[in-house]
Amino acid sequence: MEFFNGMQASALESVAWIKSSHSNATGNCVEMAVLPGDRIAVRDSWDPQGPALVCTRDEFAGFVACAGAGGFGSVIG
Repeated sequence: MEFFNGMQASALESVAWIKSSHSNATGNCVEMAVLPGDRIAVRDSWDPQGPALVCTRDEFAGFVACAGAGGFGSVIG
């Protein structure tokens, strides 16, 4: 299977989606799944059949590191 950004998460039938332990009780969270070929998929937990962001492990690690360091503060408020 070819993985690409924006593909339907529902097409990723054989993956295990993981929800963050920091997710709140109302379900406002994202879920991630490890894909073959050194890829990570991310989806909205409120739209599990909708589009998934697909990136490499390095890209995902960079995003998480930047977010954790407050690197998106000017974008999100």
